[in-house]
Amino acid sequence: MTFADSGLLVCDKPQGWTSHQVVGRVRRLMGTRKVGHAGTLDPMATGVLLVGVNRATRLLGHLALHDKRYEATIRLGQATTTDDAEGELTTTADASGLDRAAVEAQLDAFRGEIQQVPSSVSAIKVNGQRAYKLVRDGQQVELTARTVTVSHYEVLDVRPGDGVLDVDVEVECSSGTYIRALARDLGEGLGVGGHLTALRRTRIGSYNLVDLPVADLESDERPELLSMAEAARLSFPVVTLDEEQARHVSFGRSLHGLAVPSNPTGVLSPDGELLALYRPDDEDPGTARPVAVVS
Repeated sequence: MTFADSGLLVCDKPQGWTSHQVVGRVRRLMGTRKVGHAGTLDPMATGVLLVGVNRATRLLGHLALHDKRYEATIRLGQATTTDDAEGELTTTADASGLDRAAVEAQLDAFRGEIQQVPSSVSAIKVNGQRAYKLVRDGQQVELTARTVTVSHYEVLDVRPGDGVLDVDVEVECSSGTYIRALARDLGEGLGVGGHLTALRRTRIGSYNLVDLPVADLESDERPELLSMAEAARLSFPVVTLDEEQARHVSFGRSLHGLAVPSNPTGVLSPDGELLALYRPDDEDPGTARPVAVVS
């Protein structure tokens, strides 16, 4: 296996596909079983899904921690069991009295660092099982609030309907933020209930659908991979090593006398290939310790 066999694909997940189906499609196109993704999208959602192939799968856990941008539509006046359009209606209320100004005023409560209770049908594990599976089995699931950061939450448009108000929003947020929960909580804050009817992820960190090549999942041609070095440059600070340092990295050794700027930092070979991710050694300043070796 060579460096050329490993890399990332930026995919635009089609509506109705599961993230696992995207992985399965890439496995067939690339001819390898070692494929994974960074950050699940629900079947109803579309947009950026990062897929790692072969050794690039070791980067995915770090890529999933990047901040994200979404475009979404929230329907006010109806709440559902899943906080999105795939669930059953639980309550309805007349939202015809709401306008854009009322919605925008309520958004202030959900900007910045907030406490958010994830949707009960999330993939969070409860006693070793996914919450959504427990809900589907008829069990009551209560998840605890967690701290997330919503750095941008703005109304793009509002469209009145028959007793409902559809609100198009743009959200930028930290990893772990549930847009379905934002829809639910906005509706609750306005006293009419709410759920998500459309969701599109437009960015993960520096990865978007405008500036980077997007894999064609409908084609039978093998897509071109973004190299691990290119992915590292988009994702982390990088430093280039000399030959001796690169040899130490191949054995997973700490690098003494090398100060890396952050956790993680990509370390490159003298010819520019990504060898590993390293972090500063908190107990030994000026030493870098391996986080994930990919060479």
